[in-house]
Amino acid sequence: MKKLFLFLLILSTATYAQKKNFTMAEATNGLSTTLAVKNLSQLKWTGSSEYFAYVVANDSENVIIANSPATFESETVMSLEKMNKQLEKLGVKKINKFPGINWINHTSFFIIHDNKYIQFNTLAKDSTETQIMAELPKDAENVLLNSKREGFAFIANFNLFYQQGNKAPIQITQDGNANLLYGTSVHRDEFGITGGIFWSPTCDAIAFYRMDQSMVEDYPIVNWNETPATVKNIKYPFAGRQSHHVSLGVYNVKTGATTYLKTGEPKDQYLTSVTWSPDGKSIYVALLNRDQNHLQLNLYDAVTGEKVKTLFEEKNERYVEPQHELYFLSNNPNQFVWWSQRDGFMHLYLYGTDGTLIRQLTKGNWIVNEIVGFNKKTQEIIFSGTKESPLQKNVYAVNVVTAKMRSLSKTLASHQVASSADGNYLIDVYSNRLTPRNIEVVNVNTLADKRIFTASDPLREYQTANIELVKLYGADSTLLYGKLILPQDFDANKKYPVIVYLYNGPHVQLIKDAFPYSGNLWYDYLTQNGYIVFTMDGRGSSNRGFQFESAIHRQLGTLEMEDQLIGVSYLKSLSYVDTNRMGVHGWSYGGFMTTSLMLRKPGVFKCGVAGGPVLDWSMYEIMYGERYMDSPEQNADGYKANLLVDKVKNLQGKLLLIHGADDDVVVWQHSLKLIKKSVEEGVQIDYFVYPGHPHNVRGKDRVHLMQKITDYFDAHLK
Repeated sequence: MKKLFLFLLILSTATYAQKKNFTMAEATNGLSTTLAVKNLSQLKWTGSSEYFAYVVANDSENVIIANSPATFESETVMSLEKMNKQLEKLGVKKINKFPGINWINHTSFFIIHDNKYIQFNTLAKDSTETQIMAELPKDAENVLLNSKREGFAFIANFNLFYQQGNKAPIQITQDGNANLLYGTSVHRDEFGITGGIFWSPTCDAIAFYRMDQSMVEDYPIVNWNETPATVKNIKYPFAGRQSHHVSLGVYNVKTGATTYLKTGEPKDQYLTSVTWSPDGKSIYVALLNRDQNHLQLNLYDAVTGEKVKTLFEEKNERYVEPQHELYFLSNNPNQFVWWSQRDGFMHLYLYGTDGTLIRQLTKGNWIVNEIVGFNKKTQEIIFSGTKESPLQKNVYAVNVVTAKMRSLSKTLASHQVASSADGNYLIDVYSNRLTPRNIEVVNVNTLADKRIFTASDPLREYQTANIELVKLYGADSTLLYGKLILPQDFDANKKYPVIVYLYNGPHVQLIKDAFPYSGNLWYDYLTQNGYIVFTMDGRGSSNRGFQFESAIHRQLGTLEMEDQLIGVSYLKSLSYVDTNRMGVHGWSYGGFMTTSLMLRKPGVFKCGVAGGPVLDWSMYEIMYGERYMDSPEQNADGYKANLLVDKVKNLQGKLLLIHGADDDVVVWQHSLKLIKKSVEEGVQIDYFVYPGHPHNVRGKDRVHLMQKITDYFDAHLK
C-alpha cells in the first residue's frame, strides 16, 4: 500500500512538473493567437430560420457548411476552390481564405473583395451566375448597404455619397472638410453611437449625421517616425470648452432633396438613439442636453424635418445616459421598447408610438445587457441580463403582453447569443470558469438544445493560477467582487509580493465568470514568477446598477480608492501576503486610479505602473468628462481634488508612467505635465513612451510593454 501511495505521489509530481510555464508572448497575445479558444468561424444565421452556417478549414480547402436547426443535417454549400474559380471568371483576383460572408438568404451571400461587392448563389449550377453587385470607389469609407441590398451610402473625401448598384455615385453633400464631417460617428462615440448613416426601412431615404467641429480647438498629434516630425491636428473638445455642433440630415433617394431635422437649440446638445419608424416616414431622436441630465425623446417628420411631438422626458440629478436605439416589435409597428435606468437598473419599457407607457417589461436589482431578438409566436423579447449573477450574462425571454419572464439558459455562464429571424432558435455561445467554449442551438419554444461544438482547454498543458472569488463589503455595506489569483504551487507558509490590477471606472467590469477565469494570462504569468495578483471591481464599475456606477459622480477617484483600500485591508489580513511588497497597476482609468493611489494615498504601495493615465480631468473630453464630473466651472472643488499633477510631491515609493505618443484619447500632455511638475518639485518619477502608438499598445510591441511592466515590479518588489 505504501509503495502504491509513493508511486501515485511520484506520478502526480511528474505530471505537475510537465506543465509548461507561459512565455511573455503567450501571456500577452496568446489568447488571440496560439492559445486562442477554438471556435466555429463565421457562425451565423443565413437570413432565415431554416439554416445556420459556418466556415471550416479542411486539409485541402476551406468550405462553408450549412445546417438546419430542425434536423441538423448539413451540407457543403461553397468551397474556397469553387469561389476562386468563379472569381477568376469575373476577372477578380483570387483569395487565400474566405473573407466575411454576408448572407442574403440561405441560398445566396455576398463578399467584399477588392472594393467589389460580389454575390454568390449556392444553388447555381453555372458559375456565371456569380455577379458583381457593385464596385465602389477606392476611397469609400463607412459603407452602409440598404436592406434591399441595392443601394450604398458611403463617405469619400469628407462627403456623403449614394450609389445604386453599379451606377455612378451621386454626391449628396458638397462642403465636407476636416472641420465639417458627414456620415460619421459623432460625440466621440459616446451614447452607444457607432456610425453616422441610417437607411430608412423602405430604402428610399438616408439619414445622416452632420458634425461641425470648426469651433473645437485643434490638438496636435506628432508623428515622430518622420524627419522632420510632422503634425496631425485632431479636434479634441476639452471639458468646459467648446463642443462640436451636430445635426441630422435626410436625403430622399427619389427626389434628390435633403432636409435637416429641426432639432433646435442649443447647438452643442447631443443627438442620440436615432431610429427610423417602421414605415420610413418619421425619425425618432433622443435629445440630451450638454449637462447630460435631461433627455427628450422626439419624433420628427422625415420629409419636412418638423418636430411632430415629444413622446417623453427623462431627468436625473446626476446624469441620463442613452445607449440604445428604439426597438420596434416586428408584429406591431405601433409599439417599441425603450431602455432606461430610471428605477436604478437598466431595464426594458414598452411604449406606444403616441408616447404612452404601456408597461415595464423587466424589473429587479439586475440589468438587461442586450436585446437578442423577438419571437412572434410567443410574443417574447429575447434578451441577456445579470438576473442570476452580476458576474454572468444569461439569456431570458419576457412576454410583451404579460411581462412574464422565463430563463432560456440551462447553464449559468457568460452567454453570447444570436437569434434566428423569427426568434424560434438561438445560437448560444457560452463560457464560464470551467468551460472554455460551448456552442448550442436552442429551440426557444421547447428549450430543446443541441451541442454543435465543444472547445478543448487550450491552457491544459500550462501552469495556470489558482483563483478564489472574493466577496468584500464597502463602507456603505455594498457588496464588492474581487479575485485572488494565486500561484499553482501556492504555499500558505510563504510570504508573497502582491500586484493589484485595477480599472474601477464606468462601463468596465473585470470580475466575470468567463474563460479564462483569471481574466488575463499575464496574471497567470505573474503567479508562476512568484506573485499573488488581486483585482476587484469597486463602485464606478459596470453591470451593478445606476447607484453603484454613478456613486463616483463629481468626485472621480475618491470612492474608488476607498473601495480599493478595502481590498488592500483584506490582503493585509492574509498571513501569506508580504505587506511591504505591494504594487499596483492599471491603464487608462486604471492608470488614473494607480496614480491616485500613489499620490493621494502615499505609502500604501511600494511601487506602481500607470499606463495612459488621466491626470487632469479638465484635459479630458467633454462627453465622458462632463457626464461624470460636470464642467470645471460647475465642479471646481471636484476637479481640484482629483488633479494629480499638483500632488506629485506626495509620492512615496516608485512610480512608472507609460504613454503612447500618438494617444488621441488621453492625450500625451497628461503625463508630460506630471513629469514637468516632478522636475519642478525634485521628485523622481520613471517614464517610458511608445512612439507611434495611440491609447493602448497593441500587436508585437505589447510584449515589450508587458515585459517592461513586469521588470519594473521585479526590480522593486523582489
